[in-house]
Amino acid sequence: MQGVNIPKHVGIIMDGNGRWATARGQKRSFGHKEGSANVDKIVTHAFKRGVKALTLYAFSAENWARPKEEVDGLMKLLKDYLKKFAKKLYKSDVRLIVIGGREQLSNDLVKQIEEVEKKSENNKSAVLNIAINYGGRQEIVACVNKLIALNKEITVESISENLYTAVSGEVDLIIRTGGELRLSNFLLYQGAYSELYFTDVLWPDFNEEQFDKALSEFGQRKRRFGKV
Repeated sequence: MQGVNIPKHVGIIMDGNGRWATARGQKRSFGHKEGSANVDKIVTHAFKRGVKALTLYAFSAENWARPKEEVDGLMKLLKDYLKKFAKKLYKSDVRLIVIGGREQLSNDLVKQIEEVEKKSENNKSAVLNIAINYGGRQEIVACVNKLIALNKEITVESISENLYTAVSGEVDLIIRTGGELRLSNFLLYQGAYSELYFTDVLWPDFNEEQFDKALSEFGQRKRRFGKV
């Protein structure tokens, strides 16, 4: 993609796993499994394209309202992903950060998250943020409470510096698969000036070519940030 302006930070709302499975006469859990397998392909491709930070919306704070069987399955997939791809991330010099509240996560999952984060904290080539039990509103509230506890002035800069994604900075492009046209509480503060890209393609079918389409459209956008 020579000549294309590549966004530094991309956020992806990975939507459509359940519908993808239902359309094939399968359980929703089958769709989540296929969607999880697709994560590795897109992460690898994004970093090859020159993206420096990638934030994936894996499990929202609102997703706890789903059936217990589905939630348990999603949590297992998250643990399997961390275990399976951790070594690959280390070799690729990618730093992994899990964003979101951890109080509702199992002790085993939290321990696994902390272990992967610790091992990759000095990696410099790129950053992979995985949003688990995440909500944009909740993130802003947690950040403001942190600043109050530290007796720091609440400013645009101090909030930006204390968000979960502080290392990655503001998000340049937000991609949502699955046909829905909303942000669903994802990166609300960081995405103030994000370019938005919506596609009807369901996440398990969102391949490298689809990702490149999003990058090409981003490259054609005129980003003025309020200026003329």
